[in-house]
Amino acid sequence: MKNFKIISSIFFFLICLMTYAQKVEFNGKKYHVKGEHIFLNGTDVTATLSTEQLNNIKNKLTREEQLKKVDKQKQKAESKQKKAEKKQKKAENELKKRKKAEKNYSDIQKKYSKEINKYEKLKKKGKLSTDDEVKWHKKLDNLKIKIEKNKKKLKRL
Repeated sequence: MKNFKIISSIFFFLICLMTYAQKVEFNGKKYHVKGEHIFLNGTDVTATLSTEQLNNIKNKLTREEQLKKVDKQKQKAESKQKKAEKKQKKAENELKKRKKAEKNYSDIQKKYSKEINKYEKLKKKGKLSTDDEVKWHKKLDNLKIKIEKNKKKLKRL
């Protein structure tokens, strides 16, 4: 177990060293820049390059780094925009649900009041038998239950 930890940490360290070097392509050649030293095919060519070439390679490296930073910022902005759009969509869906629940609640209340009026009219005229009376009470109770359910649903939203 200890050997595995040591080997894995050495492996990780070597990978870090390899990735630390930054690659720059200049005049068709690929240079590796490590700190102040510039390598070509694994050999240090810092002393053989002119100051103008050194400056050009370093400038190109900084431009590439700046482009990478700009790309990262662009990606962050896009992700923030997507999150904002998602939030807005969610809010719109919540609003639709709320409106639908309010409409259902008002519709069921209207239906209940119409049915109560019908029941009262039939009762006044004496056109209800005992069986009809029971059916009407069941119907009205079911409507009351629906009203309560819709009311609870509205409170949740």
